[in-house]
Amino acid sequence: MNTMTLNGFHAKIEYDAELDMFRGEILGLAGGADFYGKNPKELRAEFKRSLQVFLDVCREKGIEPRRHYSGKFNLRIPPELHERLAIVAQVEGKSINTLAEEALQRRINA
Repeated sequence: MNTMTLNGFHAKIEYDAELDMFRGEILGLAGGADFYGKNPKELRAEFKRSLQVFLDVCREKGIEPRRHYSGKFNLRIPPELHERLAIVAQVEGKSINTLAEEALQRRINA
């Protein structure tokens, strides 16, 4: 993935052909923050600067900078897949939730 990490914050990096620069978007914030750079060194410096400005504004306004995640989300799947998951879960003595959690954990660790 095209990501950059700084102090536990993650940014998605894309190339902007129109500007001939790389654009970073800081993810998981309670607002928006992006930054630009011509090369990795400049991009990282701008990431640091943009993040600090965002954190300073949040502190001034008394806002939690990170988006809150409840740990719950709805997932829509075909009924046939739901049935197969239920059977596998029963065979393994697990819940469908546990199977999904394990699969998702494997995906982000890949």
